[in-house]
Formats: sequence, C-alpha cells, structure tokens
Amino acid sequence: MTRLLASRFWVGLMLLTTFIAQAQVSFDAKVSRKRLGLNERLRVDFEMNQNGDNFIPPAFTGFRVVSGPQQAVSRSWVNGVQSFSKTYTYFLTPKLKGKITLDQAQITINGEVYKTSPILIEVTAAVEKPNDPNNIDYITDENIKLVAEISNANPYLNEGIAVVYKLYFRNPISISDVQELESPSYGDFWSHLIKIGQVRVNPKGVYKGEPYNEVVWRKVVLYPQKTGKLNIEPLTLNLSLSVPSNRRDLFGRRILTQGQKTITAGRRVINVKALPENNKPAGFTGAVGQFDFDVLLDKNALKASESFQALLKVRGNGNLKLFTLPEINVPNTLEVYEPEHKENVKIKLSGMEGTIEDTYTIVPQYQGKYPIPPIQFSYFDPKTKSYKTVRSQDLLVDVFDGPIAGNAQEEKITTPKQLVQAVDTTFRFIQLDTRLSLIRKVSFWKSTLFWGLMVLPLLLLVIAFLLKRFVFEKTEDGATSRQREAQRLAKKHLGSAKKAFHDQVAFYEALERALHNYLKAKLKIETTELSKDKIERLLLDKKVNQQIAQDFVAVIQNCELARYARGSSVSIKGDYEKASSAIASIDRQL
Repeated sequence: MTRLLASRFWVGLMLLTTFIAQAQVSFDAKVSRKRLGLNERLRVDFEMNQNGDNFIPPAFTGFRVVSGPQQAVSRSWVNGVQSFSKTYTYFLTPKLKGKITLDQAQITINGEVYKTSPILIEVTAAVEKPNDPNNIDYITDENIKLVAEISNANPYLNEGIAVVYKLYFRNPISISDVQELESPSYGDFWSHLIKIGQVRVNPKGVYKGEPYNEVVWRKVVLYPQKTGKLNIEPLTLNLSLSVPSNRRDLFGRRILTQGQKTITAGRRVINVKALPENNKPAGFTGAVGQFDFDVLLDKNALKASESFQALLKVRGNGNLKLFTLPEINVPNTLEVYEPEHKENVKIKLSGMEGTIEDTYTIVPQYQGKYPIPPIQFSYFDPKTKSYKTVRSQDLLVDVFDGPIAGNAQEEKITTPKQLVQAVDTTFRFIQLDTRLSLIRKVSFWKSTLFWGLMVLPLLLLVIAFLLKRFVFEKTEDGATSRQREAQRLAKKHLGSAKKAFHDQVAFYEALERALHNYLKAKLKIETTELSKDKIERLLLDKKVNQQIAQDFVAVIQNCELARYARGSSVSIKGDYEKASSAIASIDRQL
C-alpha cells in the first residue's frame, strides 16, 4: 500500500513538473559572437518555445541587415513530451567601430508581450579573415566573385564601351536563387541594355586562371556624353546559397546549411578623354567611329515640275544615333523639302553598326543642267586618334521640257517703247447727236432681287441640313470607325500573346514583342534599343497622355520582371487588358 502511494506521488510530481515546464514561455536573443571586426558578419537568432504573433525586431542601430529574417520552426516528441521551437534569424554587418547595443525584440504569445534582453556587441577594426576551410564566411568569400568587365576604361567622348557583369562560383557552393538588390545607373552615358534571355551557367568559366562556374548576368553598351571621370554605380546581388557546415550525417557527409550572401561588383570609374581640338574639321557634328559616306540620286534626268530624291547615307560602326548628317546644298532654282530620316542600326556588344539616311525631295522649276556640289562628312576615328573627312562625288541633274529661267525679264527689257502720235480721227468715236429713250419704271416687289432675298434663307436652311446629315455625322462616324480600327489594331498585335495565356514565359515574350512591334509600326522607331524612360519621353513628345504613356511602359517593365518572377493568371490577364487599352488609347490620340 505504501509503495502504491509512493509511486502515485512520483507520477503526479512528474506530470506536474512536465506541465509547468510546458507552460513556461521563453523568448531569447542569441548572437554568434559578442566581439567581431568591422569587416565580419554577425548572426542573431531570436528563439521562442511557443508560437507567437506580431514579431517586432530591434532597429539594429549601428548595423546593416545583410539578409533576414529567415524563419525556422521545429517540433519534436521525446518520451511522450512535445517540444516546439521557432527562430527568426538575421545576418548583420557593423557600420562603425565601438560598443553597439543590440536593442530588444518583442513578440506576443498567448496575449502576453515578451521582450529579449539587450546585448552589447564590441566592434573592432577590420581583421584579416582566417583561412579556415570550415568557416562559412571564408568559404563564400573564396568561392563567389561578381566582376564587371569593361572593354575600355579610357574611351574618347562618344566612343562606345561594353560592360559585362559576370558571376563566378564553384564547389562547394551551390546557388538556388539570385535577386538584384541594386541596379547600376548610367546617368552620364547613352546606354543600351542587351537582352540575354534565359540565364545559363557555363561550367567551363575561368577566373584568374582558375576554373569556375560562370553566369553572364548583364550586358550593356555605353557611350559617354561627358568628359572626365564618370562613375558607374555598382551592381549588387543577393544570393541564396547552400554551404557545407561542420556537421555530418550518419554516413559522414557534411550537412548543407542554407544561407544568404550579398555580393557587389563595386563602383567603377571611367576616364573619358575629350576629342582633340587640333585639326578638327569645320563641319564636324560629333561622329565617332569608322564610317563610309555617299550621296545618291534616284534620277539624273527629268522634266521640270517633276521631283527627284537625293539620299545622304552613312554606313559603319560608331555612335550612329548620336550625330546629325550634313545638309545638302543645291542651286536656288531647285525647291528642297525637309529630309526624311531613317535608321537601320543594330546594337551589339561591340557597339552600334548599320546605316543612317537623310532623303531629300527636290523639285526643279526651270529646265537646265544643275550641278549638286560635293558634300563633306567628317568623323573622328578613335583607332587612329585622328579626324577623317569623306567627300561625295560630283553630281549633275539634267532638267528638260520646262520654262527657261529669266525669259520673262528678258522680254520686258528687249521690247522697245513706241511713241503714240495723235491723228485727226483719234476722237471721232464720240457720239455728238444724242437719242433719248423712255425708261420703264419697275416695281421692287416684282424684281429679281426681291425674290432672291426671299429664297435665300430657305436655301441656307437646306444647305445646313445637308451639311449636318452628310458631313458632320459622317465625321462622327469616322471617329467611331477610327476607334474601332484602334481596337482592331490592338487585338492584331496582341493576338499571339492572348494565345499563350496558359504559358507565362511565352505570354510575356509575345506581349513584349507585340508592344515593341506596335511602336515600330506606328511611330517608325526601334524601341527595343531604348530604355523605358526614353520610350516614355518619346511618347510624351508625340503628345500622348502621360498616364497612358506610364501604363504602356509599366507593361513593358512587367514583361521584363516576369522572366525571373512567377506571376498568377490574374496578373497575366491584367497586363493583357492594360496593354490592349494603352495601344488603343495611343492609336486614337495619334
């Protein structure tokens, strides 16, 4: 009996202890170290043994948050006893030296607010990182590199340079996700981003003579628009990594640890040289590169009052979009209209290449032979570091079957003046004997003027009715027809995108191609070579409503983001409707 009571007592005591242990709530802050160098990283874990809500982290004053929060939850049963653990993890780097206090974090558990205790962290001067193969920071720093490769760090003004951002990594690091935290800006450059498409890993990359996995993340072509030292802002990426830890599983293999790593290519400085002033040609308009120049006529013989076209054409490699062609010079008797400018330029990593043209329409007024004086085109060649001038050939236009210039003036000059002499019969036409006749008196009420004034108002009413019926209403129908035509054009360009609703990647590729093809067909511009800001500015220059222009650019931006982030069917339908509305609105306004 005594043993039975004793056993019941101990069982009850154990159950009571277990209940008290489970009922006790803990919420603590733990740090990986309390003393670290300015160039080292600090890990902070906020742990709780019961699930809570409304977690509020500290302000992390004096630190920069590299990544976090990363949330981890653990549940286990041991001898019938349940244990629970939930952790919020942050990775920090200090901003300054000295003693920094890590403030309190708080959370609400079962209606009660719990706070952690402040922790004092001492930050020393930057230390040399240990070459410990088991240290995670050392492993990531030694096996991940982000490099900005620049083709020419000392270009001339308006000379093209290429910048390629490459990410290198190797074993034992594996990357599961990449996010672009900070994109470089090119404020002092004319820039063009070259599309890469799907990001691919090249396992045969080489960095400083050692094998790496290579990923080309971004390609851009720049043309400096100012001289001196120009800054290229850094590209910063946040990487989700899998790194081997010091722990091993039952088979002796290292257990992988998931972590975050922020890496940057750093700020780069480009020293831009001014073009030399010595021997600069008088007609130089800023062309830099290697070019050919020619002037071509579609006719060299025609009738007066017919027209012919003169084509000024530049072909080559260089800043084709950033300079103007020289003007044509013809005799005054030829009427010249404003030129039509065309560009057929491709932008590769080596820069712009292709042709630009100015086509002049010229109409002669008189017959004759008209010489077209040679035209000079000057450019700067950065390879030879000198100016070069190309001169077009002499041209002659033969105009026939038309008036001769100056004939009217010659007839006036050569016609002699004759003296008028009076004779006896000069004034014999005057009738001296008059014969009077009676004028019949006509009443105004029966006159043609009276009836004309009576009929005129009725006639005006009939004309007004006809104008309203067949002119103004037809104009309104034309406006409605144009609106329907705009909607039909939008459906035509977006038809391929609509067919790909089931495939997000194919949809956004087709949608982006449709938007660029629309502007190319409507405004005769190659928008794939322009940034989104320049596309918006170009639409505003065409008197397009600012909100519509912003919606159009926003859809293009969504197409670019969809390459890296999955979207829902709701966003796909919304982007399609926004694109359709923007195209129809732009078409009506233009």
